[in-house]
Amino acid sequence: MRQLVYTRPGRVEWQDAPDPQLTDQGAALIAPLAVARCDLDAPMVTRGLFPGPYPVGHEVAGTVVATGPEVTRHRAGDLVIVPFQISCGHCPPCQAGTFAASAPPTWRPSADRSGSAPWAAATAARWPTCYSSPPPTTCSSPAPAGIQAVVLATLPDNVVDGYRSVGPPLAARPGADVLIVAAAAGSIALYAAAAAVALGAGHVRYLDTDPHRVDAATAFGADAARHDGPWPKRFASVDITVDVTGDADGLATVIRSTARYGHCTSLAIDFNATTPMPLLEMYTRGITFHTSRADSLRYLPDVLKLLATTAFDPLAVPTTIRPWDEAAGAWLQPATKLVIAR
Repeated sequence: MRQLVYTRPGRVEWQDAPDPQLTDQGAALIAPLAVARCDLDAPMVTRGLFPGPYPVGHEVAGTVVATGPEVTRHRAGDLVIVPFQISCGHCPPCQAGTFAASAPPTWRPSADRSGSAPWAAATAARWPTCYSSPPPTTCSSPAPAGIQAVVLATLPDNVVDGYRSVGPPLAARPGADVLIVAAAAGSIALYAAAAAVALGAGHVRYLDTDPHRVDAATAFGADAARHDGPWPKRFASVDITVDVTGDADGLATVIRSTARYGHCTSLAIDFNATTPMPLLEMYTRGITFHTSRADSLRYLPDVLKLLATTAFDPLAVPTTIRPWDEAAGAWLQPATKLVIAR
């Protein structure tokens, strides 16, 4: 088979690789139909954030080709969305529903010890654990009918990531106002804003340093404006805030903009282990702060429900769709959201 491989900063290429085999009774072979580029993928391959070589692509929708004998939830021909984190279904985190923290004593032989599967941009891929439930499966239920694979491929990571910053807080506070502040490149902030609008937030204020993302947020109903210059101490406070600045000063601004006993989520990845936070203000105002990886398996059902029952449309976020054979060049090009499709 062929797989798309990062080899060095600024270089991604198709390479031949051995065909995947069903070596695990609970595994499935999946032929990707569409693979989306995660927001982190672009700097990973252009700036070389992690040493290569490694295959790329972990946001995928595809067709089940074959299954092991222990797989009863899926059959050949099913269209599936695959959560990108490998979760065993047995360990305490999985039993508690926090699948992204799956940490069994030992992985099954076919599982990736990194806890995720970054190799979906390939002719075929083996997914290690696709059991029936219980235990929970890392393959989602068959994808809803009538939704394009290019839409489904955006869901497992970045759409889930945006959703989890506003979905659970709005469930606890229906109709609350939401503030999303962004500067980091990519799609996640826009997915958060689109989800907040679809979920009926009282007022969705979206601030971004990028004018094109501001235009996109305005188009799907957010009160969007461009932010220029240094970050102020705070914006007008609201109950639910989302930080996507990737900047210590921006993070502090968003935290300070969170109302008393409000909820702040940071979707930016902070590679600085010593980022300061206004902890005294958080303490005196009773602010809940959350940061984590997106929990794909946990929130995919909620995202699919949002897709089915509201006007939420992932393609309202500017999405560049390129043919499969052009993936090597397209993977390195700027795009708010990139999807390669067969």
